Amino acid sequence: MRKLIFGLFIAALPALGLAAGASVPLDHIETDHTNKESLQRGAALFTNYCMGCHSMEYARYKRVSDDLEIPAELFEENLIFTGAKIGELMKNSMNKDMAADWFGAPPPDLTLETRLRGESWVYSYLRGFYQDDSRPLGVNNVVYANVGMPHVMVDLQGLCAVEPSIGVDASVEPLSGNINNGDVCPEYAIEGSMSAAEFDQAMYDLTNFMSYMADPIRVERERLGMFVLIFVAIFFIFAYLLNREYWKDVH
Repeated sequence: MRKLIFGLFIAALPALGLAAGASVPLDHIETDHTNKESLQRGAALFTNYCMGCHSMEYARYKRVSDDLEIPAELFEENLIFTGAKIGELMKNSMNKDMAADWFGAPPPDLTLETRLRGESWVYSYLRGFYQDDSRPLGVNNVVYANVGMPHVMVDLQGLCAVEPSIGVDASVEPLSGNINNGDVCPEYAIEGSMSAAEFDQAMYDLTNFMSYMADPIRVERERLGMFVLIFVAIFFIFAYLLNREYWKDVH
């Protein structure tokens, strides 16, 4: 019973605004678990850039391969780098004690990260790194202050020289037509291989994949939910008519 209550509490955190960083302005997104292409790109980004440190040990490669419609042979060849079999859990080989020495704490498992913090938080965090020479790893994050994680996607995004403009909507100057805040990074210390729009799309794909991993049956659950609601509506009609028949002679 306590496990059930705890699980419901964790699931409700994003909605209640209790997740870490809830007071930080965020760039809001809506994920789409039916977009297989986005999920596939996100899976590639996660296994290439995140899984060296972070695991998803509550999921199996085979389930991801089937849901994302990636052939098992292709998945094993291109998305599994640990020598694991397709049916194994998505773990990595990082030693947690050594990771704690390097980063101050072992990198967390990310299977349920979007359920814990929220999808918009993760999306904003991934785009929120900037140069900070006072930090041990030379970077900080506008969403998670004093973060102990390096900017692993610096080759894609580049490195912001100043704090990124997270949570600030783009605007167009009426006279010049110039776009303000079209790029979350006003100034780059290091240029990346992607444009701002390309990197935003890549981080959306990665967040979309992480959202799927936290709730892999969401599409099926929502589909079945419609049938349940239709059944309840029809049942209510018959229940109402039956109740009226029982009580018609009482009044």
